[in-house]
Amino acid sequence: MIWTQRTARATAAAAVALALVAAGAGCSSGDGGSDAGAAGDRGATGTTVAPPSTAAPGTDDGPLSRTDLARWSGQAEAVVGTGADLDEPPGPAQRTRLAGFGETAVSVEAADGTVTGCCVLVAVTSAQRERGLMEVTDLGGYTGMLFVWNKDASGGFWMRNTPTPLSIAWFDAEGGFVSSADMAPCDDTDDCPSYDPTGPYRFALEVPEGGLDEMGIGPGSRIAVGGECAGDGA
Repeated sequence: MIWTQRTARATAAAAVALALVAAGAGCSSGDGGSDAGAAGDRGATGTTVAPPSTAAPGTDDGPLSRTDLARWSGQAEAVVGTGADLDEPPGPAQRTRLAGFGETAVSVEAADGTVTGCCVLVAVTSAQRERGLMEVTDLGGYTGMLFVWNKDASGGFWMRNTPTPLSIAWFDAEGGFVSSADMAPCDDTDDCPSYDPTGPYRFALEVPEGGLDEMGIGPGSRIAVGGECAGDGA
C-alpha cells in the first residue's frame, strides 16, 4: 500500500516493478511460529527521521536487529519490552527475500491469549513505505509487511498499483490494536480510495485479505516486534 501523500506515491509507482514467485506460508499458532504472504505499501502521512545507527537500518536484506527497530520505532514499547519473545523463530526456513527490505519476527497475542508467531518484511524508511510491495503478488514465505514509524502517525493508506487484495491492521506504540480494514486492489491511478485508521498508530501490518482473522488480530489483540526468523531466507 502507499501513503496518502499521493504525489510521492505516483513517483514511486512509476519506478517500481516487482514480482516474487515463491509461495507464502501461514502463521503458526503457539509460542513458536510460521507465516503467510502479503503485498503492498500504502504509507501514512508523515516522515520518519531516525536517530543515527551503526548500520543502515532497514536497508539491507535479511534480519533487522531489535536495536535498530527500537531506534526506528522511537523506542516503542512493542519493541523494547520483550520483542517477539517466541520459543522458536517463526517462519519457513526457506524464504525469498525482497531486496531493500529487512525482516523480523512478530508475535500476535489474540484477545483470548492465543499467541501466533510470524516472520514479516519491514518498512522503516519513507522510501520503503512508499515503495512497499507495489506490483508484488507473492511474498515468498513472509506473512506480510510491517510498517514502522518513530512517532505516532495518523494518515490513511491507499492501494495504488497494488494488484493483491489486502487486510491492514494498525497498532499503537505499546502494540495495542487500533483498527483494521480490508483494502481492494487499485490500478495506477490517482483515484484510488484511502483507508483510514480510527486513531494514531506506530505500526501497520499488511497481510493478504482475510489473514488478520487467521492470526487472531482484532479488538483486544496486541503485537510484539523483534527477533530472529527461522532458518536463513535466500
